[in-house]
Amino acid sequence: MKTILIGAGSDLGVHIDGAKFGPSALIKDIKGSYKGETILEEQDPNYIKSRNLSDKRKNEDEIDKFNTKLYKIESDALEKGYFPITLGGDHAIAVASALADADYEDEDMGLIWIDAHTDYNTFETTVSGNIHGLPCAAITGYKCEELRKFSTKGRTVDPRRCVVVGARSIDPWEKDNVKYSGITVFSTEDVKKMGVKKVMDEAFRIAGENTKSIHVSYDLDVIDPNVAPGVSIPEVDGISEEEAYAILDEVLNHYKDISSMDIVELNPLRDIDRKTEQIALNILASTIMKIEKYKNVNKEKKY
Repeated sequence: MKTILIGAGSDLGVHIDGAKFGPSALIKDIKGSYKGETILEEQDPNYIKSRNLSDKRKNEDEIDKFNTKLYKIESDALEKGYFPITLGGDHAIAVASALADADYEDEDMGLIWIDAHTDYNTFETTVSGNIHGLPCAAITGYKCEELRKFSTKGRTVDPRRCVVVGARSIDPWEKDNVKYSGITVFSTEDVKKMGVKKVMDEAFRIAGENTKSIHVSYDLDVIDPNVAPGVSIPEVDGISEEEAYAILDEVLNHYKDISSMDIVELNPLRDIDRKTEQIALNILASTIMKIEKYKNVNKEKKY
C-alpha cells in the first residue's frame, strides 16, 4: 500500500506560533528519500490569528475553513487507496484527518490518541480557548459539533473505542468530560509502570473491538521536553525517546489494523538543535517504511 504525506500547516488551534512550520520542515527533510506523493495545505497567511487567552473560541471559523479543505484532501487520498500520514500543525487538524477516515470506512472506527493531553475539552470547559485542546472530544462526538460541520456522513468514533496513551496534563473541568465519556486513558505513569507493550496491546484491544479500522494520532508532546523541546505546549515528566520509538513499533506491529495516522505538534520555533525535528523524522521514516512494505489492505484482525 502506498503512503501519501499530507502536510497540515496550521497553528490556529493554539496561541503559540510555530507549529504551522512543522509539516514543511518534515517534508523538506524527507524529500530526498521519499518517492511518494506529498500535499501541503497551509493556513491563510493573510489571516490575523487571535492569541487572546480570554477568547474561548479562538480562530474557530478559520479552523473550520482550514479543516474543511483538509477533510477533502484526506477523503480524496483514501478514495484513491492511499494510507494518509498527516503532518501537523497543531492537533486541531486531527478532527479532519480522523473524521475523513471514519466517513470513508463508513463503519465503526477506533482511535488511539498518543498525547501528553487528553484533548477532551469542550467550548464550555476550556480554560485557554485553544482549540487544539478539543479535537479528541470532537472526534468522539462529545459536544464540539461546531468543529465537525464539514463531515459529509457525520460519523464519529465511539468513545468506548478511544484510548489515550501518555496523558499527564488534564484541565480541571476537562477531567469530568474524560470521566463520563467512556474513553480509556493510560497515563505516562501507566506507560512506565506497565511497560509500553502491555499498554499498547490493551490500547489496540480496546480500539479494535468491533471496529473496521483504527486511526492513530501521535502528538510529539507525549515525549519529555528535555528530549523533545520543539512543541508548543510542553509538559514535564514525559516518556523517554526510547519509549516513544517503542510505542511507534507497537503501532506499526498492528499495521493491518490501522488505516491512517497523524504526527503532530512539531514546532520548529521552539526546537533546540532540531532535536524534536529529528525524532519526528525518525517516526515518519519508520512509518513510511513499515506501511509500504507490509500493509495488507485486507486488514485481517489479530485480537
